[in-house]
Order: sequence, then C-alpha cells, then structure tokens
Amino acid sequence: MKRFLLVFSLLISAFFCTQTKLNLIPYPQKVELKIGNFEINKNTLFVGDKKSNEYKYFIDNFKKIYPNDLSKNINKIKPNFISLLLNKDLKIDTKREFNSNYILNISDEMIVVIGKNSEGLFQGIQTLLQLIKTSKDGKIPALEIQDSPKFAWRGMHLDVCRHFFTVDEVKQYIDYLAMYKLNTFHWHLTDDQGWRIEIKKYPKLTEVGAKRKESMIGAYVDNIFDGKPYGPYFYTQEQIKEVVKYAQDRHITVVPEIEMPGHALAALTAYPELACTKGPFEPATKWGVFDDVFCPKDETFTFLENVLDEVMALFPSQYIHIGGDECPKTRWKECAHCQELIKKNNLKDEHGLQSYFIHRIEKYVNSKGRKIIGWDEILEGGLAPNAAVMSWTGVNGGIEAAKSKHFAVMTPGSYCYFDHYQGDPATEPNAFGGFTPLDKVYSYNPIPSELNAEQAKYILGVQANLWTEYILDFKQVQYMIFPRLFALSEVGWGTSDPKNYKEFEERVINQFKVLDKMNVNYAKSIYNVSGKVIPNNNGVSYELSTSQNPNGIRYTLDETEPNADSQTYQNPIPVSKSMTIKSAYFENGQLKSAVSSQQFTTSKTTGKTITLEQQPSENYSFGGAFTLVDGIVGNVKQLGKTWLGFQGKDVIATIDFGTKTQFSEVYFNTLENKGSWIHRAKSAQIFVSDDNTDFKMIKEIGKDEIQNSNGKIKLNVGSQNSKYIKIKIENAGIIPAGNPGADSKAWLFVDEIGAN
Repeated sequence: MKRFLLVFSLLISAFFCTQTKLNLIPYPQKVELKIGNFEINKNTLFVGDKKSNEYKYFIDNFKKIYPNDLSKNINKIKPNFISLLLNKDLKIDTKREFNSNYILNISDEMIVVIGKNSEGLFQGIQTLLQLIKTSKDGKIPALEIQDSPKFAWRGMHLDVCRHFFTVDEVKQYIDYLAMYKLNTFHWHLTDDQGWRIEIKKYPKLTEVGAKRKESMIGAYVDNIFDGKPYGPYFYTQEQIKEVVKYAQDRHITVVPEIEMPGHALAALTAYPELACTKGPFEPATKWGVFDDVFCPKDETFTFLENVLDEVMALFPSQYIHIGGDECPKTRWKECAHCQELIKKNNLKDEHGLQSYFIHRIEKYVNSKGRKIIGWDEILEGGLAPNAAVMSWTGVNGGIEAAKSKHFAVMTPGSYCYFDHYQGDPATEPNAFGGFTPLDKVYSYNPIPSELNAEQAKYILGVQANLWTEYILDFKQVQYMIFPRLFALSEVGWGTSDPKNYKEFEERVINQFKVLDKMNVNYAKSIYNVSGKVIPNNNGVSYELSTSQNPNGIRYTLDETEPNADSQTYQNPIPVSKSMTIKSAYFENGQLKSAVSSQQFTTSKTTGKTITLEQQPSENYSFGGAFTLVDGIVGNVKQLGKTWLGFQGKDVIATIDFGTKTQFSEVYFNTLENKGSWIHRAKSAQIFVSDDNTDFKMIKEIGKDEIQNSNGKIKLNVGSQNSKYIKIKIENAGIIPAGNPGADSKAWLFVDEIGAN
C-alpha cells in the first residue's frame, strides 16, 4: 500500500509540474511544483536580518498586501514562517553565475528564500511577492524554484527632457522595474528641449535651459503649438542623490545620459559660446533633430568635462551614457575651426570628427575609472577603444560592436521603443509612430543570429526606451510601458518563448489584477480585436483574433458600429471590394473592447505576390512587402502598421498579377515630414513585363510632379496588358543643407501600390 501511495504521489506531482503554470513574470528558469500549500495566517512569522534593505522591503510590501499586523517578527524558526537568507556559496542548477541567483523553497510549513547575495535575495523576494499577490486566500503552492537571469543588463529608459516627471513619479517608475526584475534605469537628462540636471558650476543650464516658451502638440504633421511656457523643470543634486539611493536599495543601477555632441540646444541657449555660430539659440519647441550642436573646441571639452565631473559624483554607475546620436554635420562643415581640426588630426571628414569628439570624451571618462556607452552612431568614424554601444537603429550596431569585441546593449526601435503604438493606431492615444505590440516585444531575441558563441558574450543585454514627445503625464507613461514591460522582463530574464505566447498572454492578464490594485493606468489593447490581412485566391481576407474567447468577436461590413447582435466572427472575412470592417469583443452581451475599424481600398494588385529588391528599415517593416498590396491606405498621421520606411534606399517592387491583366492607372503614396528626415521621392518609374526578365518602362515622373501631388501619386499609363508590373521609387538621397538631419540619409515612406 505504501508503495502504491508513493507512486500515486509521484504521478500527482508530475501532473502538477506539467499542467500548472505559475502566474509569474518573468517566468523562472527552473520550477518544480510539489503537493501542498503554504497558508499565510495570523501565526505566520518572519525570519531574517531586520536591518537589511531586503528584509525591510519585503515587510513593507507584505504589509501593503496584508495591512493588518499578522504577527510579531522573531528570529527563532517555528512552523509557518517565511525566512530570508543569504548564502554566498549558493549553487543553482541553471548554469548561470550571476549575483541575481536565488532559490525559493515553499512547503506546508515554511517559505525559504535564499540569495547568493543581497541582490539574489531581492530577486527571490520579488518572485515570492508575486506569488503572494496572485494567490487565492493566502494559499501559495508548494514548490522549489532555482533561478537566475540570462542577461546582466535588463533596462528601461525614461526621457524627462521632452516632458518632465517628478521625483515621486521617477521612484514609481523604478518600483515597476524592480517588481519585474529589471536592473538598469537609463535616465535621459539632457536634450534640445530641456536640461534637467542641476550642475552647480554652470547654473544657467537650469536657469535658462530647463524651460521652453511652448511645446508642440498633436501629430507632427499638424505643426501645432500650445503657446504655454514649459518649465523651468529640473532635478536638484540632492534629488538626484535621493533617486540614486532609492534605486540602489532596489538593486537597480541608474545610468545617466548627458547628450553630446548633438541634441544640445538647451545647453547652447545657456552657453552659446560652445556652438559653432553665435546663435542666438533657444530650447527647442518642436520635436526632431537640429543643426546646432556642440563645437569641438577646447572650451567645449572643458565645459563637458566639468559637467561630467559633477555627474559622475552623483551617479556611481560603471557606464556614463554620452548620447552620440543624430548629430548633423551642417555646422561643422561650415565652421573654420572644425575644418582646421579635421586637417590637423588627419581626419577623413566630419564623421571622423564625431569619432574624435567621442574618443576625447571617452579618454576623460576612463581617466575617472568609468566607461562610456552611446547610441550606435558613436560607431561613425571608428569606435572609441573602451566604449559600449546601445544599438537602436536596428541590430547592426550591436553586431558590429560585438564582432570588434565591444560590449553592446540591444534596443532596436522595431522591438524596444515603447513610444510606438501598441494597438490599432486608430484606437490608441497619439504616439510617435511605429507599431510595437506586445507579441512583437515578446518575440525579440537580443542575441543576433549573425554572432557566434564567443561574440555573443559581448551582448550585455536588452533595454526598452520611452521617449516622451507625445507623453504628457505619468498616467500616459504607465499606459505606454504596461503591459510591454512584462514582455521585456521575460526577454531579459531569458525565459521568453514566442511559441508559447498565448500562455504568456494569460499570465499578463493575471498580472493586470496586480496593476489594478496599484491604480496603474495600463493599456488594454490586448483585449481589443486585432486584424491581420492574409492573401487568398481572389485578393485578401481579414483575419480577426483576440486574447479572449474568439466566439465573442462581432463585426459589421456596412460601416455601422458592431453590437452584441452583429455577425459572429468564425472565419477570415473575404475582401473582394472596397469596404470597411468594424469589429469588437463582447462578453455576456456587453462591449469589452474598443471598436476597431479597418477601411480597405482594393485594386488589381490587392493580394498579389510582391517582391522587394531592397528591404525596409527594421523599425518600419511591419508586414513586410505585402503591406504594399494589402488594400490598406496609410494614415499620414500614423506611421505604425501601414507604411514601409526605407532609409537611404530606393523602393523597387515587382508585382505578379498571376495572369496577364489589363490596367491603365498606377498609384502609390509617399510621405513628407522633413522634421523627421522623411522626404518625398526624387523620381518614379513604372515598368511592365510578361516574363519577369525583360521590362519596358511605360511611365516616368520627376521630383516636381511628385511634390505637387501631395504624396498621393496617380499615374495614367495608357492601356496596358501584362503579367508583371515593376515600380521604382527613388529615395531623395542625402538630406541637403538647411534641413533637419542634413548630410544624413533621407527616409522614404511608401504605402499601397495599386493598379486599375
């Protein structure tokens, strides 16, 4: 009988291990579920070092969950106790040696959290707190967890220059990072629109540079301003110390960013002698990139070294972020001093001068025992000897750094920019652009496939960025980071698995209950009905899905709002003509989501096979080439789902009709937004072929005609009858002087290519 009970017990244990998933984010590396529960009650005791930050943190957070004092803390182990321990010799079965390593053991009588050090103990406490918060009636399942992170750098960034956030709000932000085991807070403190850190040696930085006369509002293309003075807003050095200490107590490193040589208008307003021209300057009221940057002269380096001295005294982080991104070379090209410096140092060009600038700053920072990290433009002209790269324009910067044995943090915009839309742009608050939904963040692998095992060791980790041009208050900060922070957390911890996204989604929804109790304003896009265009034999179909029961999806085809009695979604909806599909999720007859609306404009190219000779930028590639023939015309105010973006590249697209097809009109759309480096095409040519080899040009237009078209290009091509059509849309090339981003590669944005 005993033998039978043992076998039965093992079978039950195996069942729990394979059938039950804990409501934890990030999910631990190794979980073994056991039989039984630990029950929190009035007799529960707490054991640990009462003076440690970790013990105090746990007790403070435990009391928020159970406000009544359940028991007196004692240091003698008795049944029903929670024990927090340190063991520097801790060995775990995850083959990862990090200070964040911990073991969590839970039985009927006790909970024991063991950390390799205080950081490991803290991470174990976070796991335990999540289990307590999501438990029912204070019952926590018996288990053993052995856990450690995959990446040393698990970061979130916050821009406080475009819009400012109080010390208390920054602390809340840090709390969110700590709850989900992120360990790096990248604090973006200076930019064109505002200087946000007190520098005692240069008081005008905050007296003059911490305010602006007004702010841009609405979509960028609207070019509208609010007419309201903004600021002065900045953090005193005492406030900085307070935040750094608060983060340290939560085992989070604060990495400050002081922008150079570009994004310097706020500083130049205060000290115009640091520019290549005399000005006058003012902190930027628009978003974007501006030509006036730091001039690489001795007084500039003296200024920056003095600033960095005060910064490094406040921030004990190993790395100091020096920006280095989006630095136009216009002023340097026109500056006699800069040109002389290029000749004197045998530099190739202004890109070499940028490298000279970064090298000089790095040498100074290294002399203070620190290291620099910068956006991937610091690769221009050659990377400084000890610099680390933050790869944002894609993954290539990180690949280049790792292959040259430099450390890199992966933060590509296409996966890690949380200022992008996370749901249907039509139902979301105004955002910067792009489309980065939860499942895309979750699918990211920070180790590029181009790296071998040895090179991959130089990938420090992953970070998401929150730029705040369109984020006016802290409630909107919460909205933009949650729930995407959950996905980032699991990617950084190394337990994300895109194949099991639906299971992760269930854990996300469970975590919403925690956020609700904290009064966090998270995005509910996950509940909305999402649509995907798929090709069919006659064009395209529209496939609807939801994180909820799909039987709750209702839709209409006559532009009326869906209700509980509208058609129930069962299969992808054929789109055989121009039409509008509206959809929503209903539960028990009640609307539970936003109403999504998708307009289709079909043509003879809709749903056809399309190939591109050059691929779009990773940041603006959602849907790939098929986006250009999916029947959806892009919204000029939303760069998210329906546009493809090409930086410095032409669009050369070939569409296969399948059979010879008659048409007489070809159309396509482009954008212009020079503040964001987006320029109209230089020219366009249309070709036809019957064999996909020999093409004949049937139409060509130049820049003037494209400019006068307002971006909506419709071309009469005469009566045609062909199997293939090729369209070449020429990129504007290098941005000319006098424009934002001058001397950089222009962006070309294109959407629907149609024929009728």
